[in-house]
Amino acid sequence: MSAEITNYGARVVKLWVPDRKGELADVVLSFDTLEEITTKETYFNSTCGRFANRIKDGKFTLDGKEYTLAVNNGPNHLHGGLVGFNMRVWEVKSSSENKIVLHYFSPDGEEGYPGNLDVTVTYELSDENELKIHYEATTDQPTIVGLTNHSYFNLKGAGEGPVRDHILQLNADFHTALDDATCPTGEVLKVDGTPYDFRQPTLIEERIDDPVYASNRGFDDNWVIRRNQPHELALAGYIYEPKSGRKMEVLTTQPGVQIYAANWVEKQTGKYGKEYDAQCAICLETQGFPASPAYPHFPSPVLRPGEKYDEWCIYKFSAE
Repeated sequence: MSAEITNYGARVVKLWVPDRKGELADVVLSFDTLEEITTKETYFNSTCGRFANRIKDGKFTLDGKEYTLAVNNGPNHLHGGLVGFNMRVWEVKSSSENKIVLHYFSPDGEEGYPGNLDVTVTYELSDENELKIHYEATTDQPTIVGLTNHSYFNLKGAGEGPVRDHILQLNADFHTALDDATCPTGEVLKVDGTPYDFRQPTLIEERIDDPVYASNRGFDDNWVIRRNQPHELALAGYIYEPKSGRKMEVLTTQPGVQIYAANWVEKQTGKYGKEYDAQCAICLETQGFPASPAYPHFPSPVLRPGEKYDEWCIYKFSAE
């Protein structure tokens, strides 16, 4: 394997992975130039924060004080606001043949969030064909934090058509129900007997057109990862592409995984002159639950002085 990382948005630019014959393909969507990355699809493969995914109505209350954030996704706040971590230039703290450490200082009040937040994201390639992502953060005031990697994967190779032929499996017995604006209602529902049940390997094409996903043109939902205890490194699931034999397992310490099928990508020319369109990739974004500031029974996104935000996401590749 090999990876290329940029400090613009702490994002993956290229990820070359072997198939069952040992032939390499670049399996993440991106663009050839920095100008295109900054203007076309700014979430591709980036680190999203200060709070990834949606905050209901762009507001949250912490220790009795209400904070108002930008509303940039229907009635909701999405992925940290108008200029989230995905659009910031990060400091390169160190880099080596297989590891890069990126740092960002988010000042108190940035995008409406309280507290000076020190964030470090480390990308590392292991000898086991893993892309390991380590998130760390500390704050000087109570705040909320939720980081994720928003990589757009196609295991055939970026720009090689839709991912409807991929197989998806999730170790999740529950999902968080959504309102009409794709924001959690607070309900946590069983997947059993529903189109949300991916506990057995399932061809994406068999499920993605189901009416429950129609309003989003495909998957854009959070599943609750099965685990024995909080912050345990657990297998969230995998995707598999039969023609190439490439398989990507996802392990994480985080409680949820957002599955998004690039439903709103509109005809774009990406790397190597390849064309991207809706459902041309799938994102497996390990993260805290969307809208968690609004629901005390969701895993808490609150970070306080003296505490450390410390989470992992591992994308582990193999071929069968």
